Amino acid sequence: MRVQMSERSPGITESLQHPRRSLGNRYRSQAEKFLRISDDDHTNLSWAEQSARQSILHDFTNPDNWRLLVRIKIRIRDAEGVRAVLEDLITVLGRDPNHLSQLNGIDPLESAVSLLEGALKADPLDPDEWWSILGEDDSAIIEFSSRLKGLDVRDSRANILFSRRLERLRANGKEDLFLELSRYLLAQRPNNHEAWGELGRMYERRGEYDQAWLCYDQEQTHFPSSGARDRFKGRMEEELAGRGGRPWKSPGVSDRVEFLDRMRLLSIPASDKSVNESDNGGEDGPADEIAGLRTSGRLPEAFFLARRMAAEGSKDAMDIVEEILEEMEDG
Repeated sequence: MRVQMSERSPGITESLQHPRRSLGNRYRSQAEKFLRISDDDHTNLSWAEQSARQSILHDFTNPDNWRLLVRIKIRIRDAEGVRAVLEDLITVLGRDPNHLSQLNGIDPLESAVSLLEGALKADPLDPDEWWSILGEDDSAIIEFSSRLKGLDVRDSRANILFSRRLERLRANGKEDLFLELSRYLLAQRPNNHEAWGELGRMYERRGEYDQAWLCYDQEQTHFPSSGARDRFKGRMEEELAGRGGRPWKSPGVSDRVEFLDRMRLLSIPASDKSVNESDNGGEDGPADEIAGLRTSGRLPEAFFLARRMAAEGSKDAMDIVEEILEEMEDG
């Protein structure tokens, strides 16, 4: 007998990575203070570094926090530390291959500032600044859309960053593109129940009821007490009964499986496509494949495959889904 899915609160990693500007500013101010007095006591450099790290932890969207940590790392001649900071920023920016390639064969201490500023100029962390670059340039928007589909946004910070960018698209009348690209973000970070709910409401408003149900179904899977799927079904039944029309039916098994398969494919970053193809050459069943995906850290893929098993009637699949959800939240 399966235990009913419990409510899940965001893990500590997830909650810390939501930007909190005031805390980020406070820690950056502390770091700057320690840095100013480090000539008199070099132990203050260590305190400055710790505070600068905290500023990024609490607000990764402020470029000044990144600038200060790089400056401190250069001051203490920590080449590997500088490289690690740049790699972390690139992770936030979706692990763009163009950014990653610039780290090859360089002296981090000599090149860090120019690389940092180049990345921040080309890919601003502030969504309004980012939108001001794209503006009404349709070709730039098309280029962004194409680029996003090849990025790795499994890191929650990257997902938050690009979600805010997509909000700018929607606010400027690009609703169809918003819906399309939101699926890429949710495929790689599917435990964002609020985003699923927002997509469901948008599809419901557009009269695309099957798509709305599929999104509400995801929302209720991640946040059972929302009752989003059940309430939507109730609204549909009431509306159609009032019109005297035919009863509305939720998507069938084949439609659900097709949706989950599509989301699973979207969950694989371009950099992992070749790995995924080589891993599919065996004769393992779905349960073994899910176990392998979990072991290798490919949790979104494992999640959608487990949900497919559940849609097809597997009795044990929802237990596996619950376990994967907990793993995603802990990560």
